[in-house]
Amino acid sequence: MRTIINWNEGWSFVKGIAEFAVGVPENAENVNLPHTWNATDGQDGGNDYFRGACLYVKKLNKADLPENEDYYLEINGANSSADVYVNGKKLAHHDGGYSTWRVKLTEELQDENEVAIVVDNSPNDTVYPQAADFTFYGGLYRNVNLIAVPKTHFDLEYFGGKGLQITPIVEGKNANVEVQVYVTDMQEGDELVYTVYDHEEKELTQVRTTEKKANFTIENARLWNGRKDPYLYCCEVEIFRGGEAIDAVCSRFGCRFFEIDPERGFILNGEEYPLRGVSRHQDRLGVGNALLPKHHEEDIDLIMEVGATTIRLAHYQHDQYFYDLCDEKGLVIWAEIPYISKHMPSGRENTISQMKELVVQNYNHASIVVWGLSNEITISGSSPDLLENHKILNDLVHEMDKTRLTTIACVSPCNMDDPYVQIPDVVSYNHYFGWYGGETSMNGPWFDKFHAKHPNIPIGCSEYGCEALNWHTSNPIQGDYTEEYQAYYHEELIKQLFTRKYLWATHVWNMFDFGADARAEGGENGQNHKGLVTMDRQYKKDSFYAYKAWLSDEPFVHLCGKRYIDRVEDVTKVTVYSNQPEVELFVNGVSIGKKSSSEHFFYFDVRNEGETTIVAVAGDLKDEGKIRKVAEMNQDYVLKEKGAVLNWFDVDAPEGRFSINDKMSDIMSTFRGKLWFAKLALKLKKSLQGDTKKKKGEKAKVMGGFEIDEGMMQMMGGFTVLRLANLIGGMNVKFTKEELLKMNKQLNRIRKPKDKKK
Repeated sequence: MRTIINWNEGWSFVKGIAEFAVGVPENAENVNLPHTWNATDGQDGGNDYFRGACLYVKKLNKADLPENEDYYLEINGANSSADVYVNGKKLAHHDGGYSTWRVKLTEELQDENEVAIVVDNSPNDTVYPQAADFTFYGGLYRNVNLIAVPKTHFDLEYFGGKGLQITPIVEGKNANVEVQVYVTDMQEGDELVYTVYDHEEKELTQVRTTEKKANFTIENARLWNGRKDPYLYCCEVEIFRGGEAIDAVCSRFGCRFFEIDPERGFILNGEEYPLRGVSRHQDRLGVGNALLPKHHEEDIDLIMEVGATTIRLAHYQHDQYFYDLCDEKGLVIWAEIPYISKHMPSGRENTISQMKELVVQNYNHASIVVWGLSNEITISGSSPDLLENHKILNDLVHEMDKTRLTTIACVSPCNMDDPYVQIPDVVSYNHYFGWYGGETSMNGPWFDKFHAKHPNIPIGCSEYGCEALNWHTSNPIQGDYTEEYQAYYHEELIKQLFTRKYLWATHVWNMFDFGADARAEGGENGQNHKGLVTMDRQYKKDSFYAYKAWLSDEPFVHLCGKRYIDRVEDVTKVTVYSNQPEVELFVNGVSIGKKSSSEHFFYFDVRNEGETTIVAVAGDLKDEGKIRKVAEMNQDYVLKEKGAVLNWFDVDAPEGRFSINDKMSDIMSTFRGKLWFAKLALKLKKSLQGDTKKKKGEKAKVMGGFEIDEGMMQMMGGFTVLRLANLIGGMNVKFTKEELLKMNKQLNRIRKPKDKKK
């Protein structure tokens, strides 16, 4: 029988070695796996984390191995390319940092051996991802195992899978289960024994055959029914020779059926089952992506607490342990490959190999319902090669898996009629109206427009969100990075998205803050702070509870703004989230009234005098916080951008006059504002990336290849001039402090309309 030995302990590690012969370098450090060399520099900003080749070396005594005929090295994650050497001989190369792969060692093993793995996350133009808003942590960041098997064994080299593929098809009350196995060196007379067990490991049925495929019927099958009842069966297959089992594999599976309807959304086992949930990046503070089982368990517990029914596992294959947890908890999963942001004509083969590994390794997971082909890949526009790549992937997935659907995550400006949108079975869009331009109110109507235009294409929202750190204000505005604006944003998006039944799935971006070393915004560089929970998993932002109020059945009440104590106003707004029908607010022990809300958001006006204790009560539930009256705004609550050319509070903004702190849409509503923008646009047109020349009848493309159409102008209108200037700094347009102050002086000369709200 096979033996699997965890081989995580006692590796020697050396940074910056691409060429390897034999021997452990003198400057090696001892490390245990999982390990990444970017746990610190991949999260501290500057886009300067180490990307290169590093060496892992370990001794292997053959006498320490269990007696068997074949030996394999199993690597569950080496980002992003790796070479395996045994005794100085290169045995294998693998491209793709998020999947399992194995290397046969048998023929090279001597009594004493040296196993070396060179892992490389250097930039290149063939292995995805290369351009994306997250850190590409290098390292052997998942388990490494040794596997000992007989010559005849379930295939260990078939795209990193188990050698076992289970396809349950529900028909009426029964489930017909087809089991396909892949076996290496099966001999005449060998038998395969297929056994199906229920959730309590009770044997249900068994078949003995020489065939590598078997079919079962589970009568009155208990369905895997999402969070309501995530029931799992198990299938074990053994190879018997002469009455003795010589190898075995097993896998859990769930019996369920689903459809995605363009009007009714997601339907599980014949009943509408709204998919409302989150996206997840795997990394965390100080750990990077070198996670332990307890980290995965903590993540799944938090996602369960918020009440999510679905997770988009972005933007790559996640750890098998996490998929197992999703099966157990009943969460519906979108699984995808890291074909993201930048289409590389030389990367086609890598998209195909990563997709094959994703499907083969995860085929048996009941939780997975869609395979994601790509994310925001049209950010620089479509091309014939890009479209062909997607058609190949789409056909490949349908050939490999007849039971699931394909999807894509379109970048917001991607035209609704782009041929790219027509390729997969279902579509989702990443929209940030209300954060990256536009207004929060634009989100719902955009989806209504798509739905009316393409009534037969199921449409969802694959990303939406905004960033929040420990900044606070009583007057939140787009782009201020306050916890209060994030809470407001998600209140608005929840009301718009959750009430549109036709949306097949919605996924918040993101459940957790995550590493993005190129980011320099919000006052804490190196992270994307759109999470509902901080990167260390220690603080649930107020917006976390907004979702819990809508999605969770666990009774609770949450008083918002606990970190926002010092307030200058005489009367302050206090927000409470709860899934209970009524909330009462007590101020210094005195009730100021009860409120009910069908939207689960409760708002109170509270007099701000001295120090005040506030208690929110819903039935037997309570939550408490404090506020304190101060004369001036506490500067610890005010964002000061590190390295910013100019901060908003440095801008002169006279009463009744425009400034660079005003939104583009407000400025453009005046004649003089339009003239001012026309002059600015000339500079942008010359400097921004993209083709500014157009043929007759063709729209101009300026912003990264996207058309400057009405929709793009609406998005830009939601930005303040200062924020727009900062954001386009990444598109070859750099504004100096002097230039920004000059713009501000020009805008100060333009009066705001008298009826304009201040």
